[in-house]
Amino acid sequence: MKIVCLAREDYHDNVTFMDNITRVFQLELQEGRSAFLWGPRQVGKSYWIHHQLANERPFKIIDLLQTDVYAQYASKPSLLRERWDGKFTIIDEIQKVPALLDEVHWLITHKNAQFLLTGSSARKLKRGHANLLGGRAWRFEMGPLCSYEIPDFDLDRALTHGLLPSFYVSDFPKRNLQAYVSDYLKEEIAAEAVTQNIPAFSEFLRVASLTNTELVNYTNVARETGVSAKVVRSYFQILEDTMLAERLKPWKKSPDRRMIQTEKFFMFDVGVANYLARRTPTPKSMDFGKSFEHFIWMEIRNFKRYCAFDLELHFWRTASGLEVDFIMGNMEVAIEVKASKNVHKNHLKGLVALHEHHPDAQRILVSLEKEKRALANGIQIWPWQDFLNALWHGEIIKKSLQ
Repeated sequence: MKIVCLAREDYHDNVTFMDNITRVFQLELQEGRSAFLWGPRQVGKSYWIHHQLANERPFKIIDLLQTDVYAQYASKPSLLRERWDGKFTIIDEIQKVPALLDEVHWLITHKNAQFLLTGSSARKLKRGHANLLGGRAWRFEMGPLCSYEIPDFDLDRALTHGLLPSFYVSDFPKRNLQAYVSDYLKEEIAAEAVTQNIPAFSEFLRVASLTNTELVNYTNVARETGVSAKVVRSYFQILEDTMLAERLKPWKKSPDRRMIQTEKFFMFDVGVANYLARRTPTPKSMDFGKSFEHFIWMEIRNFKRYCAFDLELHFWRTASGLEVDFIMGNMEVAIEVKASKNVHKNHLKGLVALHEHHPDAQRILVSLEKEKRALANGIQIWPWQDFLNALWHGEIIKKSLQ
């Protein structure tokens, strides 16, 4: 069976957890082409550069998190041009010195230079009208770990610890999550948003996390946060711009049914969402069901990032409340997620209703059942392991790494 994204390597017990990891993400660049690589803090961009990319090609790295390096280039961006030596160059945390992008632009144009520009957010660059290279650099994204990357993947650990690399393996996930939320989400993101109201932004994070996997009601979030709906909308946009959350759009191409127009909201990591919402996903609880759906979303979202960047993703919901969690492609595959070991008729209502109007869609219910089964109405019940195995082998959506 052919692996679409990569060939998985053997793992050895005598090395660390991260040494066991081969990220699905691969940097496929044409000769002379440059790229941006964006991703939230601690998803593993730097580790990937030093431990995976380093084995594939030589490079020179400028790390702007180093205070002395930052000071040099912030005070004199032309140093990049003056020191350029023809090597493939990585600039880590490029958003810290936006003026460097003019030098990058000049080197690409006049010297055919090749760069990889990494960072946790393009928001600061956009707000400052920085030079985003006018199409001269491709855009790549890196997300948290996916199940395919982790040997002996543990679902319960993923749902409670999250899938940031150091958090998943940690014996103290709550400590890590507390530090991440306090030092990064609340302080850095609030500062980047040019908001002085950090308590309001912190409360917004908690309230927003409670809507994770659900329809967004801006008015309710605003009321519980204590700010206006306009401010709340700007906060949601901040989370999207910094890649810390995403709003999933509804499917609107059903002319014979009234479809809902509201978006659904997903934080970028299930562990961070649960910590912010102050909930623990114990088996059989409603919280477990939400976390399980969130986890499947993270897998589908990473598949889009790494193997099918142009793949359309939606959810399907009628005005009467019938819903299917995820639609992949142009109604090619409809996916419902249920954290149940015994799927019953009530779990199928959305998929049954969808079939009336989109009879060609493949319909899959992802569950905790142990074995696959196919129902007479065409719905397939799959264990989550089988679904993810098929997803990453390119058997759900026929896409290859692009």
